[in-house]
Amino acid sequence: MEKWNTKTTENLFEAIIKIKNLKEAKSFFRDLLTEQEIIEFGKRWQVAQMLARKVSYSKIEKETGLSSTTVARISKWLNKGMGGYKLMIKRLGHHSSFPSGKGLS
Repeated sequence: MEKWNTKTTENLFEAIIKIKNLKEAKSFFRDLLTEQEIIEFGKRWQVAQMLARKVSYSKIEKETGLSSTTVARISKWLNKGMGGYKLMIKRLGHHSSFPSGKGLS
C-alpha cells in the first residue's frame, strides 16, 4: 500500500490551509474532487459529529445512508485516530450540529 504522508500530500495540505473562506473552499474542493467524493466526505464528517453527540449507529445509518461498517470505521478514527476529528469538532463548537435530512444546496 502506498504511503499517504508524502511531499505530494504535504503540498496538498499546505494548499488547504491557505483557503480563506467557504467560497474558496467550495471552489477548491469542487475542482479537486468529484461531486460524489465531496458528498461522501461530507457524510463522513456528519457521522463523526453525530458520534461525538452519542447518536446511535442505527440513527446515523438511517440519516446518512452509510453502512454500519463505515460508521464503525469512523467511530474507530474518532476515538483512536490521530485526533483530527476531535480537534475540528472542538474548534467548530456549536457549528458541529447537522440538521436531519438534506444538506445545503
